[in-house]
Amino acid sequence: IIQRSFRVFGFRTTAETEEYQRVSSNVGKGLAVIQEELHRMRIATKAQVESIAIQKEVKDMMKKRVDLLEEIPKMPDFLVALRPHTVWEKTPVKLFCTVEGNPRPIVKWYKGGVPVDPLSAPGKYKIESKYGVHSLIISRCVVSDTAEYSAVATNQHGTATSKAMVTVKSKLLHDIHPSKLEVTLLERFPVSFGVEGSSIRLSCTMVVVPDLPNVPPLAQWYRDDTLLKPSNLVEMSVGGGAASLTLPQLAKDDEGLYTLRIFTKDGTAEHSAYLFVSDAPASVKGAPGAPMSVKAYDVNSDYVLVAWKPPNTVNEAPITGYFVDRSVTGTDTWVQCNPAPVKVCKYPVSGLDVGHSYYFRVRAVNSAGISRPSRKSGKVTRTGKEDVSVPSAPGQIVATRNTKSSVFVQWEAPKHLKSLLGYYIDGRVVGAKEWFPCNHKPFRHNRFVVHGLIPGESYVFRVQAVNIFGLSEESQESSPIAVEPALATPSAPYGITMLSCDGSSMTLAWKKPKHCGGSKVKAYYIDKRDADTLVWKEVNLAAVTERICTVDNLTEGTFYEFRIQAANLAGVGLPSAPSTPLKCEAWTMEQPGPAYDLSFREVRGQSLVILWKAPIYTGADAVTGYFVDMAKKGSSEFVTLNGDPVTPHGFLQVTGLEEGSSYVFRVRAVNSKGVGKTSELSEPVCAKALPGTTEIVAGVDEETGDVFLSFEACEICETSKFEWSKNYKPIGDCPRATVTAKGRTSRLTFTNPDKDDLGRYSVVVTDTDGVSSSYTLTEDALNTMLELSYAIRHPVVPLKHNLNYEILEKGHVRFWLQAVKLSPSVSYRFIVNDKAVTSGEGQKISHDVASGVIQMTVDHFTRANEGTYTVQINDGKAKTQSSLVLVGDAFKAALKEAEFQRKEHIRKQGPHFSEYLDFTVTEDCTVMLTCKVANVKKDTVFHWYKEDDEVVPETAPNVMSGSCALPLPLFSRKDQGVYKAVLSDDKGKDTSVFDISGKVFDDIINAIARNAGASASELVMQCTPEGIRLQCYMNYYTEEMKTVWKHKDSKIASSEKMRIGGTAEMAWMQICDPSDKEKGHYAIEISDGKWVFVYRGRVVGGLPDVVTIMEEKSLSLTCTVWGEPTPEVTWFKNEQEVASNEHTRVTFDGGKFASLVINKVTTDDSGKYSINVRNKYGGEFVEITVSVYRHGEPIPEPKLGQPRAAPPPAQPVPPKSPAPSKTPTPSKPQTPAQSVKSPTPAPAATPGTKSPTPPRSVKSPTPPRFMKSPTPPRK
Repeated sequence: IIQRSFRVFGFRTTAETEEYQRVSSNVGKGLAVIQEELHRMRIATKAQVESIAIQKEVKDMMKKRVDLLEEIPKMPDFLVALRPHTVWEKTPVKLFCTVEGNPRPIVKWYKGGVPVDPLSAPGKYKIESKYGVHSLIISRCVVSDTAEYSAVATNQHGTATSKAMVTVKSKLLHDIHPSKLEVTLLERFPVSFGVEGSSIRLSCTMVVVPDLPNVPPLAQWYRDDTLLKPSNLVEMSVGGGAASLTLPQLAKDDEGLYTLRIFTKDGTAEHSAYLFVSDAPASVKGAPGAPMSVKAYDVNSDYVLVAWKPPNTVNEAPITGYFVDRSVTGTDTWVQCNPAPVKVCKYPVSGLDVGHSYYFRVRAVNSAGISRPSRKSGKVTRTGKEDVSVPSAPGQIVATRNTKSSVFVQWEAPKHLKSLLGYYIDGRVVGAKEWFPCNHKPFRHNRFVVHGLIPGESYVFRVQAVNIFGLSEESQESSPIAVEPALATPSAPYGITMLSCDGSSMTLAWKKPKHCGGSKVKAYYIDKRDADTLVWKEVNLAAVTERICTVDNLTEGTFYEFRIQAANLAGVGLPSAPSTPLKCEAWTMEQPGPAYDLSFREVRGQSLVILWKAPIYTGADAVTGYFVDMAKKGSSEFVTLNGDPVTPHGFLQVTGLEEGSSYVFRVRAVNSKGVGKTSELSEPVCAKALPGTTEIVAGVDEETGDVFLSFEACEICETSKFEWSKNYKPIGDCPRATVTAKGRTSRLTFTNPDKDDLGRYSVVVTDTDGVSSSYTLTEDALNTMLELSYAIRHPVVPLKHNLNYEILEKGHVRFWLQAVKLSPSVSYRFIVNDKAVTSGEGQKISHDVASGVIQMTVDHFTRANEGTYTVQINDGKAKTQSSLVLVGDAFKAALKEAEFQRKEHIRKQGPHFSEYLDFTVTEDCTVMLTCKVANVKKDTVFHWYKEDDEVVPETAPNVMSGSCALPLPLFSRKDQGVYKAVLSDDKGKDTSVFDISGKVFDDIINAIARNAGASASELVMQCTPEGIRLQCYMNYYTEEMKTVWKHKDSKIASSEKMRIGGTAEMAWMQICDPSDKEKGHYAIEISDGKWVFVYRGRVVGGLPDVVTIMEEKSLSLTCTVWGEPTPEVTWFKNEQEVASNEHTRVTFDGGKFASLVINKVTTDDSGKYSINVRNKYGGEFVEITVSVYRHGEPIPEPKLGQPRAAPPPAQPVPPKSPAPSKTPTPSKPQTPAQSVKSPTPAPAATPGTKSPTPPRSVKSPTPPRFMKSPTPPRK
């Protein structure tokens, strides 16, 4: 029996089923994971494919654009030409050029016209060509490599060539000096400018290690690669940490490139800079500069060929020739060699002595005069014939941008060099006519850097070639070029910071490049990458113009890095350094984010203004203010500048800075929840104003009356713009103001200014080093300018004098006003009581343009003329009017004066007094009544009256002299009364009355007292039988004068003891029975009502008048003197000073007692002795007669000496009046008193003349005037 078993596949056991389910479950999970991974890879692949497609499309588009450009045929053109090089032997040199053209040109290199073959000298030459930049590298140059190298670019449309000279200098073996010193150059001499005849010092400071005082480093100076040696024209010094070169007497031969070479441990340290030497002021205006580089070439023993370089002439007249001078070596005498100027820069000098050495110098001549002499030549020999002709003009000249103050100029060499010595480069400002020299010594190369130019100005240049025979024609002018830095791509932006993040996007900000490359930055390009990858991805294909950008499509939680590139006209610059990794995480904080874009304006020595922009992320509430922190550069200690948050206007003025110090700032925003994130640190800013900084000026246009703010920039460039702000918010196209700019000046003009325009206005000049300023417009300043604006827009005719009137001689009344300025087209009208008046009968109206006077003259002024007078003036746009109200008391006064002037005019038709009676007092105190007469003739009669009684003077009045005078000698109270002068003839009669009483009398007495007091002498003593009399002499004394006697500053009243009186010549006081009580100082005071004249006594103890003494006796003369200060005492005998000796001894004890002792007198001692006592206030003489008789002779009778007063110290005494004559002739008295006139109209007083003075009465037996009485004898 066969048994078979069958397995049914459709059925499983329980264990199999469980195993199947387990396996299928695991397989399903694996498949799901695979499926998800495949889906993700599909999406990533799609994105990558799309990205590749987009990039390919962009590349295709750019390629198409390039292809379109490449399809345009273009012959080769050198964008950057070859530049000459000068190198040392065994150093490499690299020649570059940039060529463009379509199709791409092929460049071949040539040396001296022979193709350069790199295979001919393996390793010597290396030729490279990348992206249109072609280069030739010559390694380890030798002297034989010196040649003209050229690059020739060729395509099917043409050929272009660029040439450059390579000069290889050999290092002389004897110039190599091994050194063990390490030398580092610090401060180096810059490009320098000197003036012919002055001195200049070029120096470099250095650090020498080790610094050995006795072993300084070896320093060599070169001028144009020529080693300089010390001489009287070149002074060198090394030591003290500096190397210097001094040129004490600059000449144009000294211009050139100066190089300092210092030998160090590692080789040499070098520095070079150019020295420019300009012409010294010519001795004659317009004369040329001095020639230069004078050299003498020996031809034979009596023939020398002298050659020189001509000076550069720009604005001077052309040079017509040269004079050559010679001097024998060892002498200072110069002899002119050629009688007439030579026109070429070469002259054969003959007639020289064999065996002698000579120096030569040259002077240039033009139509204005002769130049200064050149520097004398050396003794250099040279032979050979020269082609006598000047070189041709240089070829094309090209100027390119170099720095902010210099321009790089290149030109093609002349086709015919003809022993070329160099080139002169001239320049001028575009629009100007005058050229200025850029160099003052021929420059040997065909490229030159012109320094010292004004930034922002545009210039053109020209070049002249020069050889020994003169200057070539000028080259063509270069194209105008503005002085700007060379154009290049901008540097990289920096300071990338995150301003906000919402989890899928970030807002970034960054700082602009430090160097814009000479062109404004117009675009930014942003790249990003994951922090853990190296591949950068573009964020924006379109340029971003602002320094803030939001990057979208970011993954939350991922760290990203960013970099930014800036672009300008020259292209896209280098990318910035990657930012710090920034996490894409949504900001949920309540405080605000960081402020950004910190910038500075109006940087000055002690202040600046910092600006910032508000945070993008504000937090839970709006920003309410800011804190600003400041720290010095390099310090981490920040100081908060504001205690309270600054209101959210985005700027703060910082004061109290240290000039020259650098600071950094940061800003923190504040809201109601607290202080937010800190901004990025600002760039360091130095508290120092730019040179030439100016401020905004407010003003009013003189023509239109517009109110404006004006600013003149100290620095500007072609791309600069003036950006105005109000409260640091851009104004833009605002209807309230307009902005205009012209050159360096910009003006903000207000359309219709009012209070809404008040605020702080600021202006910043773009593309400069921070040129900015601000101005706060206040209400007071605005009101002042509005008033001026109204005055300009509504002009008035300015008046010097408003309408006024004056009374003329005949009683006419003149109404007039005066304007500051009138034009010939002025019109005006007079209005009287609301009625216009014109010239006609009784009144005349006129004006004078030169003086600006407008007037109306009324011939007959009456009561009908009372009222209001007005003048209305129209002068172009300007108008004005002026009024005068003439009513009431003012009119009555004018009418009275007019009537008086009419009467005066009628009175003056006949004989009349031109000056009425007045008084004067002469020097001798005679009172004169004077008057002046006019319109008289010989028949005119003149009479004097007193109280209606005629007074007949000794001298009859002479009316034809024009004045009359009546003398009143010895004036006193008896002369009081009414005096009258009457003048008459057939044409009329006039009278003048003068009342001498009351105040007039007092004034006359005061005038007499003034003259008498000025002439009074010092007090003198007179011994009388009653006692002592004190006397004061003067020109005239009368008891009506105010005199006071004083004893020890106490007034003395007249009494029996003290009698006071006087005569016509003196005032005296008699002291009766004097005693010790009366001793002391006496004084008399004479008063004229204003001044007091004080005179004091001097001698208080006395000498005898006469001394009689027997021979062989001793005589002692002693007196007491007083004075303050202590007086000087001198003794005299017969008017000869007595010397102190054994016979005559002179003493002065205690400043009080003066003595003269004569021992054993003889008859020779007889004579007149005197003592002189004097100090600065005056002095006196006292005389004594000494008689000596012999023993047994009768005693001689005494003879009184005459004491006399010493002359007082010099005082300003008026000169004497002329002596009186029989006919009183008018003359001005020397001491006039205050005049009091009669009650008649008072013209100006003119002092009259003196009348004859009657003789004085016989004097009493007293000493004559100005002579003192003998002093009473001592008790």
